[in-house]
Amino acid sequence: MSLVRLNIKGISYSQTQNGAYALILNEVDGDRKLPIVIGAFEAQSIAIALEKEIRPPRPLTHDLFKNFADRFDIVVKQVIIHKLVDGVFYSSLICERDGIEEIIDARTSDAIALALRFEAPIFTYKNILDKAGIYLKVDPRKEDEDENGTDSEDSVLVDDILSGELEPAVAKDDYSSKSIEELHKLLETAVNNEDYEKAARIRDEISKR
Repeated sequence: MSLVRLNIKGISYSQTQNGAYALILNEVDGDRKLPIVIGAFEAQSIAIALEKEIRPPRPLTHDLFKNFADRFDIVVKQVIIHKLVDGVFYSSLICERDGIEEIIDARTSDAIALALRFEAPIFTYKNILDKAGIYLKVDPRKEDEDENGTDSEDSVLVDDILSGELEPAVAKDDYSSKSIEELHKLLETAVNNEDYEKAARIRDEISKR
């Protein structure tokens, strides 16, 4: 079976299911997206890895794994989402140490959080993408936002994934009225409080400015 490389398109949240998030993966050489429902902790860990400028005061679990692996010369070479059963994705970490390759079973959310930290590529099999891949429709009402550098496909509500009605997600907080100085203070406070989800949204607003 042929492998298809994936990139991370974005993360969204559920407005009705507490602690539920959606990770959207995009095929590199195509337009299909692979939505995966993940937990809050994993979403936070992935968001931190994506936002290079947000640094937790203490290492998170996936950071600890990376530090441990570095100390013992273990490298995660790639992640493969290799199975889909009853809506659950199964993944493997392809690791190497002293020229010996090992395959380790992992939850897909954990595997992707580690792939980001090791800068390892993410793959799935073509038959999985054929089965679970979707095309996201762009909301024409978001055209103005697209022109300002944001992509209305970047986030999809978990509720919409589960219901089959895919709509662009709406941000929880409106930071548009805040000044850059206020945003930086809010960012610092969010990081100190270890509210990395909020910090990521503030960082997005700063980047748009």
